[in-house]
Amino acid sequence: MTTDTTEHPEPILAPPDEAARAFRARFGATPRLFQAPGRINIIGEHTDYCGGLAMPAAIDRWCRIAAAANGTRRLTVAAEGFGEAVDLDLDALTPRGAWSDYVAGVAKVLMDAGVAIPGADLKIESTVPIGAGVSSSAAIEVATAHALLALAGRSADGLTIARWCQTAENDFVGMPCGIMDQYASENGVGGAALVLDCARLTSTPAPLPESASFLLVDSGVRHAHVDGAYRDRRADCEAAAKILGLGLLAELPVSALDAALPRLPPGPAKRCRHVVTETARVRRAADALARGDLAALGVLIDQSHASLRDDMEVSVPEVDRLAQIARETPGVFGARMVGGGFGGCIIALADRERAAVAQAAISESYGAILGKAPAAFVCRAVAGAGEVTL
Repeated sequence: MTTDTTEHPEPILAPPDEAARAFRARFGATPRLFQAPGRINIIGEHTDYCGGLAMPAAIDRWCRIAAAANGTRRLTVAAEGFGEAVDLDLDALTPRGAWSDYVAGVAKVLMDAGVAIPGADLKIESTVPIGAGVSSSAAIEVATAHALLALAGRSADGLTIARWCQTAENDFVGMPCGIMDQYASENGVGGAALVLDCARLTSTPAPLPESASFLLVDSGVRHAHVDGAYRDRRADCEAAAKILGLGLLAELPVSALDAALPRLPPGPAKRCRHVVTETARVRRAADALARGDLAALGVLIDQSHASLRDDMEVSVPEVDRLAQIARETPGVFGARMVGGGFGGCIIALADRERAAVAQAAISESYGAILGKAPAAFVCRAVAGAGEVTL
């Protein structure tokens, strides 16, 4: 999918039969395979935990887990991307501050919900970039949930799985995220974004025009939300809602924003302005998609970045520069940071026929600043998580 095939070849998962053979060679059992995608968010950032609107789409980068019960009370988890295996005691799961917490946290939440998880061997591989703002954590959580539920002989609806995985990240990992990432990974629709109402936890597919392409370009700046900056932004939003007497900050209508802002301290006021105007932008973006008006959607994407930079204050100079390079590139309608912030990727809306050339131009310009060609790829919207047929 990427034109930069020399330095950043497209990551590809092994064919299912090959993955099963590798699992048998390591663990001596025949596995079942489960996968969950990463996600982009076209617009609607830092709105999910405020009960606002977002517009995510599951993308063709996957976390896949091969799994088989092992007759013990332990999870043996091997992750190719981390070059290590861990042994987790199902009767004594505690956070380690490592990647395995995403697996352990889901296991604990499922058991707390009454699911009788068996001990199992799990082999994880993923093509979802880590720390790039495309929800590698949600992908591993959702894939884990599907694997463990299946081995336990249980099933659950998509909203329940998303909620369980969000709880694992909130309460076990310690990241106070909203539900958007897990919801999109679980419930994605091929060829469409989701207009997600994060208060009602309902979504409507928004078909993506054939003329539209979405580029992801990595700034090279890694983020780590658990470090506290994300938590601080959420605390500001919750403080604003409390002062204004709202259950959720996104309940404030745009028409009441000007009167509300003087009642708030500077930080919460900025966060409030972002959440309220961003939710309004999602509504306008859905209308633009329905009309096939990519130019209008691009303007809204640019406005979203400015608000995330100035009001939510979650961008960094490298990401600002990359987004500016992208939006000045012919064939690009708009660009913004994607994800929780503090690094990671930008997303750029491009004309499909010019997307490859635009990607190459962005990579060349930003690469001259970065000192190397950035990872970049065109993504497409895919269906959400499920079992892979062998």
